[in-house]
Amino acid sequence: MITASHVAGGDLAADRVYRIMGSFIAAGYIFYLVLVLGNIRAAATVTAAWWTPIALLLIFGSGISVGIFTFGTSRRSMARACGAAALGYLAACALWIPAWNGALIPDVRGMYFSQFNGLASLAAAAAWRPHWAFAHLAAAAATGSTINHVARSAEFNGPLLPEIAWSFGFCLLPVAAGVMALRTGRILDETRAETYASAASSAAVQARSVERGRFDALTHDGVMSTLLSAARQPMNSLLALQAKSTLSKLDSMRDDGKEPDNFDTETTISHIRGAANEVDGTINIQTSIEAEAADANYPRDAVRTMAAALAEALRNSNKHAGDLASRSVSLHVTIDEIAATVTDNGHGFDLEAVPAHRLGVSVSILGRMRDLSGGGAAIKSEPGCGTRVHLTWSRMR
Repeated sequence: MITASHVAGGDLAADRVYRIMGSFIAAGYIFYLVLVLGNIRAAATVTAAWWTPIALLLIFGSGISVGIFTFGTSRRSMARACGAAALGYLAACALWIPAWNGALIPDVRGMYFSQFNGLASLAAAAAWRPHWAFAHLAAAAATGSTINHVARSAEFNGPLLPEIAWSFGFCLLPVAAGVMALRTGRILDETRAETYASAASSAAVQARSVERGRFDALTHDGVMSTLLSAARQPMNSLLALQAKSTLSKLDSMRDDGKEPDNFDTETTISHIRGAANEVDGTINIQTSIEAEAADANYPRDAVRTMAAALAEALRNSNKHAGDLASRSVSLHVTIDEIAATVTDNGHGFDLEAVPAHRLGVSVSILGRMRDLSGGGAAIKSEPGCGTRVHLTWSRMR
């Protein structure tokens, strides 16, 4: 089973979102540290001396350290760093209660940590499940606003509940956006993993289909044709040669990896001409080669597929064109293309009237060339007007 962790490259969308969010959180803490330096000094006058350094470490130390864990660490390590930042904020708020000396801050801004509680809740969103992140936001908004209300001079205070609600609502949008960003990253990873699994499954099905098509074509072209010929005529050298060729092809299909991946021009032409001569040793094969193609190479599968389709086209012509029909084969080779045409002046046929179960045309010629990358086939025939089968392969650039 393919999961998100097996996606090629291992660069998951959720990890990228984590890294971006971790960098944003760390940058936010640095920004607020610079912004509230004056408030930190004011807050130190209303608390015990021990609280300020501990609070700075719990709030800003843990928050800025999130940025360190965004580079070269696992998502679990980043989540732990974000969780420490989220808990560090609440711990600093809890420790403020015993540290407060009863003095008041004569400033509307009050306690500095009440100004960025949403940043700590964003860290919670990166560390925990969404419902715990929103619970953290509610606790941070309520705690921060309440401490701010208590520590600030009365003339700067309004009703407490609206302050808590405003703090919660103001921070809700970025926290919700963080939750959705992480969720979107996970969905993208799951979708990509499913796509890879589907593609792998489709590739396997396609591979089985192509292999089945090769066996169908070989069964029709070689095995069935040899058995029918053996049943209709006495044993002779041509029939023995056809049977030997069919067995050889079955062996080569089993030992497919023994041939080179590419054929040179001479081998390519020899292979195609040989396939035609196996069917009809008297066939006239007109061959033309462009000068640039003399040193070219052609994919083995393309050559073998064209040769097999050409042989089947000749075999069909021998069977159906009629005893008085003449036929010819032309082969043209360029550096980027192989083209072969089988032409006869026989009975011809209606291509649309060929039954679907007849494998000679649908599988052994059209289907075979259609499944070949860069391959193509066209059949032109009418009753009484002969048949022309044109096969092509073009190099994919």
